[in-house]
Amino acid sequence: MSKDHDEKRTPGPLAGVRVVELGVMVAGPAAGGVMADWGADVIKVESPTGDPLRHIFAALGTVGDLPTPPFEMDNRGKRSVVLDVANEDDRSTLLSLIKDADVFLTNIRLPSLARLGLDPETLTEKFPNLIYALLTGYGQSGPDAARAGYDVGAFWARSGLAQNTVPLDAYPSMLGGGVGDHVTAITLVSGIAAALFDRTRTGRGRLVHTSLLRAGVYANSWTLGVHLRFGRVESARHREDSRTPLINPYRTGDGRGLWLLGLEADRHWPNVVRAIGREDLFDDPRFATARSRKENGGAIVALLDEVFARYTRDELTKILDAHDVWWAPINTIGDTLEDPQVILNEGLVDMTPREGDEPFRAANSPIDFGGYMVRPRAVPTLGEHEPRW
Repeated sequence: MSKDHDEKRTPGPLAGVRVVELGVMVAGPAAGGVMADWGADVIKVESPTGDPLRHIFAALGTVGDLPTPPFEMDNRGKRSVVLDVANEDDRSTLLSLIKDADVFLTNIRLPSLARLGLDPETLTEKFPNLIYALLTGYGQSGPDAARAGYDVGAFWARSGLAQNTVPLDAYPSMLGGGVGDHVTAITLVSGIAAALFDRTRTGRGRLVHTSLLRAGVYANSWTLGVHLRFGRVESARHREDSRTPLINPYRTGDGRGLWLLGLEADRHWPNVVRAIGREDLFDDPRFATARSRKENGGAIVALLDEVFARYTRDELTKILDAHDVWWAPINTIGDTLEDPQVILNEGLVDMTPREGDEPFRAANSPIDFGGYMVRPRAVPTLGEHEPRW
């Protein structure tokens, strides 16, 4: 039997797990989307007007009937049912779905959940075997527990990540769409998987919770940890004045970018010196030690800018490779989609088009399982499935 044929027949690692998702926009549905990729039966409960992410382009002022790739990415392979949870009959239908589910997944704000009787305390008491997966912006307690988050606010700005990427006198850049949401989503999925495993031993479900803020703090933990231990933070600098010139972005003469990856200064500095043909720098007291190179990082950046500008990126990277200088390309979006390393390692996946649609591709979910290949099922239309079966 061929590998491809075997993978088509092998169920995903979450086959047989039923998830009821009451979520909107990105982070909550993204967690459900990963679980659907892994074989779970994910029932997406939407309001009569649908998840707002279905209409995100219109909300951003784009006109025309366009596909919505962000929605497709995070909702492929689910079943969509329409319920007005403010209506008592529809809420009863939702509870009947939850009763038969392994996981209830939501990123609805806590006051709304409490008002509807869908809060963690109520449902975990009513259904003791249920894994209740909650994703919030800022956590379950504190003055901002009910505040709208969005990843650019809770994950990026409030965690300190944004300001940590630029000098203190500069405005941070915008976070790419969905980045913090997806980091937080996969965080929640890991918690759900642990809770499902724990249930096999205890027979009981439990609440699993994470937040955009908590995931952002974890992502920023190195910088926060240095401050907690030593009471200081090495603020980001303009690249021309970097104190880590061997871990710095550069451009070559053809305008293409690369990032040097010389993390271990004493180990990597000699290779850089030899690669650029400047062995005389070994005798320069400004660059004699890791500390002196840190203090004179701006001079190194200026030197490397001058040298690198003489080459195209292809020319330069051949020289760097020959001298074991570590680097990574600074890809454009187009570069990433054509990068053989991305393609050969299944970073992209073929989507299942609906009847009449052209085939298309999307990003894959980020974990591989031996013997199983993600083959996303179609993206559901609003209310495509019956709420009772």
